[in-house]
Amino acid sequence: MTMPLEIVTLPCLSDNYAFLLHNAETGHTALVDAPEAAAIRAELDRRGWGLDQILLTHHHWDHIDGVAELQAAYDPQIVGAKADAHRLPDLDLAVAEGDSFTCLGEDVRVLDVSGHTIGHIAFHIPDAAAVFTADSLMALGSGRLFEGSPEQMWQSLQKLAALPGDTTVYSGHEYTQSNARFALTIEPDNAALQRRCKAIDAARADDLPTVPSQLQDELDTNPFLRAHLDSLKQAIGMAGASAAEVFAEIRARKDKF
Repeated sequence: MTMPLEIVTLPCLSDNYAFLLHNAETGHTALVDAPEAAAIRAELDRRGWGLDQILLTHHHWDHIDGVAELQAAYDPQIVGAKADAHRLPDLDLAVAEGDSFTCLGEDVRVLDVSGHTIGHIAFHIPDAAAVFTADSLMALGSGRLFEGSPEQMWQSLQKLAALPGDTTVYSGHEYTQSNARFALTIEPDNAALQRRCKAIDAARADDLPTVPSQLQDELDTNPFLRAHLDSLKQAIGMAGASAAEVFAEIRARKDKF
């Protein structure tokens, strides 16, 4: 029987997360996103791990800044989006929607989740019931639309929403408490959201991360995944509007929140 993948949530910078994936059977380790080298190297040293692979979700500096130093120290394989290759560190493996590759012996499937940026990808590891979404789907939120359209982001989120509900969502930032306050302005009567907000406040009071989250919890409480629901449309006075139109309105409200 193979040992399950160990996944470590690693705080970086002021509010970023990187994720270390480790296969105890082989001793190999991978990293999803590299906001800074120092915190990542310290954690690798503490655990006695090397670094064999870095998976990059998108080109923003707070997801790639640590790559050069980590490359110099460990010489890992760098994996990222073909569509974003001109803005990423040099890639050893360039991937696109529908591609799959092997990471620590696991099959990894690539999803194009453009919207926050064009060329943003997510990494889904079905056998580990894990998806690494960075700044596309976030805990109780969704990334700002710096490059894509609301329609594009809504379609991207639909790909993630279609994954099994027991999938664990590893997103890129500790924004959950403010996301929760906003979500309550959209669906104040959502009992599941009310319960989740209390749990989030308790976790943050103890300085605990709220990432990762469960996809089913996002489906039940995250307004950015719920724009297709008649109850939400009615709650914000948009009965009869399309899901993409409702998503655009929610995004606009969040940007002003």
